[in-house]
Amino acid sequence: MSTPVLPTDRPAKPAGPREWAALVPLTLAVTLLAVDGTVLALAVPSLTADLNASGTELLWIGDIYSFALAGLLITMGTVADRIGRRRLLIIGGVGFGLVSLLAAFAPGPGWLIAARALLGVAGATLMPSTLSIVRNLFPDDRQRTRAVAIWSTGAAGGAALGPVVGGFLLEHFWWGSVFVINLPVMALMVATVLWLVPESRDPRPGSFDLLSALLSVLAIVPLVWAVKHLAHEGADGFGLGAALAGVAFGWIFVQRQRRLSHPLVDVTLFRRPAFSGTVLAQFIAIFAFSGLLYFFSQYLQLVKGYSPLQAGLRELPLTIASIAVVVVAVPLIVRLGVGRSLGFSLFFTALGLAVLAVFETAEGYAGLALGLVIIGLGVGVVFAAATDAVLSSVPSERAGSASAISEMSYELGVAVGIAVLGSLQGVLYRNHLPEGAGAAVQDSLARAAQVLPDGELLEAARHSFAEAMQATSWIAAGLVVVAGLVAWRVIPSGTTSR
Repeated sequence: MSTPVLPTDRPAKPAGPREWAALVPLTLAVTLLAVDGTVLALAVPSLTADLNASGTELLWIGDIYSFALAGLLITMGTVADRIGRRRLLIIGGVGFGLVSLLAAFAPGPGWLIAARALLGVAGATLMPSTLSIVRNLFPDDRQRTRAVAIWSTGAAGGAALGPVVGGFLLEHFWWGSVFVINLPVMALMVATVLWLVPESRDPRPGSFDLLSALLSVLAIVPLVWAVKHLAHEGADGFGLGAALAGVAFGWIFVQRQRRLSHPLVDVTLFRRPAFSGTVLAQFIAIFAFSGLLYFFSQYLQLVKGYSPLQAGLRELPLTIASIAVVVVAVPLIVRLGVGRSLGFSLFFTALGLAVLAVFETAEGYAGLALGLVIIGLGVGVVFAAATDAVLSSVPSERAGSASAISEMSYELGVAVGIAVLGSLQGVLYRNHLPEGAGAAVQDSLARAAQVLPDGELLEAARHSFAEAMQATSWIAAGLVVVAGLVAWRVIPSGTTSR
């Protein structure tokens, strides 16, 4: 029996138990994508030892996933509108599971980088489908706000849960287990989507513009690569050339979208201050959060001396807080309005980052735990408020395009955050090293721990890494304050009775 195709715009009637049950696999999908973005952080020491990966290769392994995901989100969002969001979600889930096996048994850094890129391609088929389906299942404003808050908790909790999952697996298995775990999770997701989620697609999608899809990739990927290259290698012809190419293709892409009757991206959405302000604030916040979190897991292992499982458990306060805050997120948004809720939660997140900065060169764990709890509470509200702001700032017929842009902003924030703050972390680490440190020590602390015996030089390298983390945390806190100011001033805060 074929699955009925639902129209994009349904009457605003309350969702029933089946719709709420269908929210579970949709949230599970985005949770796994977020977990996969951060789960590798704890595996860096094991990867370095087993694959002999350099510092540059480690950065590529970390962020190529988000590069590919961000570059294809807009295209896959359009494909989902045409072939069916449920169908693309199933295809992506199966592909994600199969590619995870390639990553798990990678024989070298190059293989793993390629596998992570393919995981990003598969992930790009999942992200646009889930949020579009959520909006279709919950046309009632009040229910949609709550559903979006739960969905957003999957993204926030998944990003924070990655190190915990990775720590447990690495304590008992080899580093490839962080990818093998994707298979049963994706199998469960696909099975429940087939059972619970109805099909939906755009009834009037227009023609698919392949040139626009290509231009979107040519604009995003070179620009992000240039930021990474310039931050790590300094200004040179390759980096500047890639940046100029990305800007040029981006300009051509925007001009083409303005002329098309059915554009790949509705660029006129950026004329709405609420929409553009939300996208910018979200990008800055994710940039700071992801870039810092990627190296915090290494800090706990390589500087504090915790095992992978111990390090993952010590990041658990961040996970619990970001999930628990869903209870208060909706009432807060209703009471304060979206703009003030988003601004307040960003300021709160910045406070947590500042607390981390204070205690990263101190003894003990209690101060770090306090910072993680504050960050988790703030980030949980940020995700919920930002997603609700995007969906509320545009007409229902533009929700798909708005969701794709919002998700692209999220993934670009992850990729650029790891690239820029990761590269900055590396530069600051090398600047704090004593003179005469060898090439392996200068490459990364993970390599230093691999080649050096316990002694003064290794302890100096650990201290250099901690000081670099502290400086990076202060920078991240400042960036989140900027995002909070943008949200507070630009995004409307009209309260609602939802």
